[in-house]
Amino acid sequence: MRIVIRNGRVINPKTKFDAVTDIYVADGKIVSLSNNPVEFIADQEIDASGKTIFPGIIDMCARLREPGFEYKATIASETAAAASAGITTLCCPPDTVPVTDNASVVEMIRYRAQQSRNARVLSIGALTRGLEGNQISEMVALKEVGAVAVSNALKPVKNTLVMRRAMEYACSHDLTVFLFAEDPWLKGTACAHEGAISTRMGLEGIPEIAETIAVARDLALIEQTGVRAHFCHLSTAKAIRMIARARFDGLPVSADVSAHQLHLTDMELGEFDALYHVRPPLRSIRDRDGLRVGLKEGSVQVICSDHQPHDVDAKTGPFNATAPGISALETLLPLTMRLVNDKVLGLSQAIACLTCEPAKILGLDLGSLEEGATADICIYDPKHVWSFNQESIQSDGLNSPFLGWEFEGRVTHTLFEGSLVYQLDDA
Repeated sequence: MRIVIRNGRVINPKTKFDAVTDIYVADGKIVSLSNNPVEFIADQEIDASGKTIFPGIIDMCARLREPGFEYKATIASETAAAASAGITTLCCPPDTVPVTDNASVVEMIRYRAQQSRNARVLSIGALTRGLEGNQISEMVALKEVGAVAVSNALKPVKNTLVMRRAMEYACSHDLTVFLFAEDPWLKGTACAHEGAISTRMGLEGIPEIAETIAVARDLALIEQTGVRAHFCHLSTAKAIRMIARARFDGLPVSADVSAHQLHLTDMELGEFDALYHVRPPLRSIRDRDGLRVGLKEGSVQVICSDHQPHDVDAKTGPFNATAPGISALETLLPLTMRLVNDKVLGLSQAIACLTCEPAKILGLDLGSLEEGATADICIYDPKHVWSFNQESIQSDGLNSPFLGWEFEGRVTHTLFEGSLVYQLDDA
């Protein structure tokens, strides 16, 4: 398909480009910005007047539930939901069934994604075999078949020597290690932030130091091994300050936060609504504001969805007995744009947190709108007001605390590798 997108405001944070222009797409690539290529005859023309155009979103953490949990969601259903949200690349953690600790699982996930043709799905390989924290995985084999990083997902590597050896091995093969910072003993079986709210509700609390102690240990190991590391889903203001100091000292570390952590706090737990049960837990207002400051100042580079679709039964029961997680693909961009409206971030910086910054961390030649770049493109109408509800949600997971929220701004078109994979009905 040859497509021309006309009269849109093109924002490309990587090159600091911001102008109203046309984009010409052919053979899955951007062939020109503004200037009409010689002999270019478009098969389709999209009028983007009044709309904003930016690179397709790269979501650094999305559980698509396949393989192993297809009763919750599938790669086909969730990549379709991603396309409707302007997301063209998804990173899938290794806690699938079977675990992504061998080449065949990586290849199967890629094959299923290629069948759907809605978005690119990249596997994060297992750091240890079976995520059990005892033996280092075959990281080289995982990298050779396309794993973009290694991680132990939400499972702790309790043995510090195993973690050190795993980091050394990853470093020797130029692999980024994704880290979920949580001390398993301090976390225990708790399900909410330790504070006045959890105490009043009678819920066992997870203290702030469950995160900061884990961050401190991992930073010491990073300094020792020299591995490139990325901290996932940080939730406390103190952890953000620790990352900022480490980056100032020259350690090769980066970090992301989940979009819901930038808007919700433990104050939301008052009615024991399991839709607010997440891991790490919703923290205090002070922590939420600290995350926002970290984003604004650059200590945190990426906003991710931490998408975890669940079936209805998983969110039914006493709060502490329900499964943590939010179906979050379709609220990633709206919640990020709310930060722009709230003047927490500038528009270009907000888009960078979803596009070129994750591409840089992952070492991908994506997240940019330049001549010759892959044509992953999101067209966004900043004036479109809509309600996020069960009728509009595309994901198979309906477990979102944002159902019923009204948002200003919506994706109208998504192009993945030059093909139009989503168009809003009335666009």
